[in-house]
Amino acid sequence: MTSTTVQKGDWKVSMTPDDCYRNPMEIAWTFDYTLGADKVEDLYKRAKQNQWDSDLLLPWDTEVDPSNPLMTDRSSGYHNMPFFNRLSKSQRETFTAHSTAQLLSQFLHGEQGALMTAACVTHSVPDTTAKFYAATQTMDEARHVEVYAKYCDKIAMVYPMSPWLKDLIDVTLKSDRYEKVMIGMNMVVEGLALGAFNNMYQSTTCPLLKAITFNVMRDESRHVSFGHAYLGPVIKELDEASREDLADFAFDAINIIVQATMQQGNGLASRVDPGFMEVLANSNIDPNDFFKGMQEAVEAGVTQELPPGQIHSIKDLMMPALARVGLFTPRVRKRYDDAGIPIFDDPRVLRAMEGGAPQMMAAE
Repeated sequence: MTSTTVQKGDWKVSMTPDDCYRNPMEIAWTFDYTLGADKVEDLYKRAKQNQWDSDLLLPWDTEVDPSNPLMTDRSSGYHNMPFFNRLSKSQRETFTAHSTAQLLSQFLHGEQGALMTAACVTHSVPDTTAKFYAATQTMDEARHVEVYAKYCDKIAMVYPMSPWLKDLIDVTLKSDRYEKVMIGMNMVVEGLALGAFNNMYQSTTCPLLKAITFNVMRDESRHVSFGHAYLGPVIKELDEASREDLADFAFDAINIIVQATMQQGNGLASRVDPGFMEVLANSNIDPNDFFKGMQEAVEAGVTQELPPGQIHSIKDLMMPALARVGLFTPRVRKRYDDAGIPIFDDPRVLRAMEGGAPQMMAAE
């Protein structure tokens, strides 16, 4: 397959024909311009009131030295590996810097995906209030792409998009109805992002990155709320076949993340992730030694549990969001059981994050 390399400043981004495809979504006109007095209108009002200008609000004059750790050691499970502690100090510091840059690169690429899906919802959702809100989300996502691109410029490192993340967003963009786009983005991908941003806020030592993350999270909390506020009533009115279709789509989206997480635990995902392999190369770490070290850690019972104060995106955000709109039907529950994926439906963390009081604030 032929690829094209696009140069943008110091970045080189490879594009293949697979990065361009047609979306089968219908475009929905609506000529009833009355806003509904409901949760979606409340979200739209909040979105208007909470728009922010990154040029004015964020301390861009902050000096960022990528050679210094941007994250605390306790935030990375890799630091618990016996192999990692056998590396030289220089290798550990370089790995920490580059693995953090790879994570930030996923934030950047993921926000572009969110930008496209929000625009897709804007033209396809058949409700005026939802169109207005989706338009504000599109603006939010554009701002998020902007701020993460500027921050990545500061650390002068951008890594490729992880294959599983691109697969997840591509599946969402290629879907055939706006409800699937909202499930894939507002419930699954935004849940993933909201959890990751919360954990980044808890872990970063960089004042600028902390400020970026804080403001992005305020937007993301609204985006996750939109999925429930609008889709909940819509899904209740669908026929059984349509509900099952959406439930299947939600399962497939969750399964992409679960399989990637399981493979990450045994090193398989990292081996096929070109960005992570670049991290190892830039850190002068032999890949075979690294993955043997991961296996050694597993056999020694070393786990990569989240530190106190951090949250699990699937357990705490994604699944409770899917549960409350009725996407765990009896038939699809069996698919989760067969795949060995436990279902979590406790909404307490999700509600706190959506309500403008995310876990990061409670921890301050």
